[in-house]
Amino acid sequence: MALNRHRYDIIIFTLFRDDNAYSSVSLSIGKEFARQHRVFYINHPYSLKDIAQNRDNKKVQERLGDMMRFKVRYETIPEIPNLTVVVAPPTLPINWMSPGTMYDAFYRMNNRAVVNTLKQVIEDYGIKNYIYYNCFNPFFLNKMPFSLPVQPEVNVYQCIDDLDHDAYTARHGVRLERLSVQNSDLTLVTATQLQKKYMGIKPQTYIMNNAVDITIFKEVMFKTFEKPAEIAHLTTKIIGFTGNLDHLRINYGLFKKIALHHTDKTLVIVGPINSKEFYDIGLDKLPNVITTGAKKIYELPQYLQYFDVAIIPFAINDVTKSIYPLKINEYLAAGRAVVATNFSEDIRSFKDSIYIGEDENDFIRLIDVAIAEDNPDLKQKRYNVGASNTWADRVEEFWKIIDRHLTKAPTPELIYQ
Repeated sequence: MALNRHRYDIIIFTLFRDDNAYSSVSLSIGKEFARQHRVFYINHPYSLKDIAQNRDNKKVQERLGDMMRFKVRYETIPEIPNLTVVVAPPTLPINWMSPGTMYDAFYRMNNRAVVNTLKQVIEDYGIKNYIYYNCFNPFFLNKMPFSLPVQPEVNVYQCIDDLDHDAYTARHGVRLERLSVQNSDLTLVTATQLQKKYMGIKPQTYIMNNAVDITIFKEVMFKTFEKPAEIAHLTTKIIGFTGNLDHLRINYGLFKKIALHHTDKTLVIVGPINSKEFYDIGLDKLPNVITTGAKKIYELPQYLQYFDVAIIPFAINDVTKSIYPLKINEYLAAGRAVVATNFSEDIRSFKDSIYIGEDENDFIRLIDVAIAEDNPDLKQKRYNVGASNTWADRVEEFWKIIDRHLTKAPTPELIYQ
């Protein structure tokens, strides 16, 4: 019997808040689910430390009154009908603590706030049949509490990155994610390496790669944008990058080599800078480097349209070998020529559509090759590849996995903390 998917609401609990400074897997797939389902998007709770550090943030200010009254807050996103944003009461900052009895006590206190939020959402909206979808937030709800008014039909955990290599998240995240995987009915991963990591403890681990919001990025191919203000004065070729500049993924030395070698071009970086290494090596001082800061996802096409080549200058390390980057299909759907480092098994799967540098010198050389070879036929071919990897495609994959689980999978044994 075919699965009646339309009977389900979707509750997404995510590490990535709806106002995240860059594209997120959870909001992208939540938007796609919302085309046919009610979606309840539970933001990662603010800790008291988060509130203090971001007290000037407009969203924090809007939410502060409800948070200080420990009231669950509901919000809407006008461009995503059927999706309700849920803001939980604040929690205590405990990640700094060492594992042990004290941490566990405060963890249970924080977890109770999230459990109560989930209960309230279920009750306030009369939810009867739902899929619970934890997108990469192992820090709460490692198992479904028996006290919920209604249990989920399926409890899904999604891993989109390797937590092992960041000291801050690894302190508790590695252990907590293992529990989340073990206690899920099934686990989704975005990359081949992550499936290899978790298949041993959760045989029901399936790859569901990242994708592209084609309605946004196809505009580069079919619409003419005014040149954004930050680059309106440029007459050179543009080497472009979009995304978060963090301290684990980016090869900042390669960024600098690109700028120093291609002095006849401008390196344009669109996204938040979250690593001091960018400044330590003097990228901000180079005359042919422009940074725009964070942009909303729907603003990216106007920049991409003026990129002569788009780059993914990731470091090659244990973190990046587990990455299938969101930006690869965004770049391709925009028709851009792409040069990437050889950082993962998944990026190599695009070898027929992009240029992959075998080392830094090769990467720098391929930028000129990509620009010289670019033509309308290649743009169309790249667009076709990106357009075959949409969030609509991923949602179809998701329901096939759910159908397989509901018709064949045994009930997994719960693993308790």
